[in-house]
Amino acid sequence: MGGHHAAAGAAAWVAIASTGPYTLGWYPLDATGILIGGMATAGTALVCDWDHRHSTVANSLPPLSNVIAVGIENASGGHRQGTHSVLGAAFFVLLATLAGQIQVQTQWGLLSVGAGLLCMFMINIAAKALKLFPKAGFISNWIFALTMAGLVTWFAPDQWTWLPVSMLTGVVVHIVGDLITTNGVPLLWPLVIRPPKALRRLPLLRQVWRPNGALSLPLLGRAGSKREWLLLIPVSAYAMVGLCVAGWALARSHWTSVAAAAEAWTRIWF
Repeated sequence: MGGHHAAAGAAAWVAIASTGPYTLGWYPLDATGILIGGMATAGTALVCDWDHRHSTVANSLPPLSNVIAVGIENASGGHRQGTHSVLGAAFFVLLATLAGQIQVQTQWGLLSVGAGLLCMFMINIAAKALKLFPKAGFISNWIFALTMAGLVTWFAPDQWTWLPVSMLTGVVVHIVGDLITTNGVPLLWPLVIRPPKALRRLPLLRQVWRPNGALSLPLLGRAGSKREWLLLIPVSAYAMVGLCVAGWALARSHWTSVAAAAEAWTRIWF
């Protein structure tokens, strides 16, 4: 389900980018990168479902997101097709890489506008999936999106090299999540490799290698099952703790800077 994809994406980012206890630390970043990247990865873990015109992603920033969803749905062959494949993952990572190259020189310095806008979109998608917006109306969606665009572009790390990593992490988490449900995913799309007819009668093979060529390891059963909920409770808690720790570290560092500046100003004048 959408919210579970988002939580799993954030948890994966905490594990990869944080160097604290119970993390992998494969791509270590500072507190800002962990916090903003975690929120962005919660969104990138949903972009694969942009192939459905009625999905959470499609309704994140209407009507723009709806128009994009229709285009992706037509180009990828429908839901759980091209965007849920190795080729689809490569496309999304390339998109994130190209977005990082769009920069604008301003009086405040070099701003990564492309990366900021893409990151804003991803954070907005995650907020929609986590039901932080009302179901009716879209004005609040756009207000939040434009606010995040400014904040992310201004306060995010100077280097956006982590954005393609965030996109790859989220897409892989999404595909793996769908892989372990009953419907499976067509990893080799547009190639459709079906099991031989002589082997389709084997119950186990039918579950793992479906007649439409999709691969499935149905450990969680159907999407939204009780097993999925039980798995996502500790995953969500892990993500929440990791992001809160990063947020606290970021707030403390900024408070220290503000306090030092205030002390210096006081000494000058008093």
